[in-house]
Amino acid sequence: MTDTLTRIKGLLGEVLQLGPRADGLTAETPLLGSLPEFDSMAVATVIAGLEDRFDIIIEDDDLSVEVFRTVGTLCDLVDEKLRQAA
Repeated sequence: MTDTLTRIKGLLGEVLQLGPRADGLTAETPLLGSLPEFDSMAVATVIAGLEDRFDIIIEDDDLSVEVFRTVGTLCDLVDEKLRQAA
């Protein structure tokens, strides 16, 4: 998950324009409801970015509030998609 975490932190930093704050993101960092920048438009952009950067397809059925609870739960989704694609 370390590589996934690093790549997702980079994506979140870019999409949310967090600047140096992105360096402080950890697997435990809450997303929805905690980062004001993480709104519905940002969610859509993050999903598109994940699909592009990791070469995965995220279906509507994969998405729930739980997936966006923390950076780590987002990493878990990506890791699962990567395992399915392998």
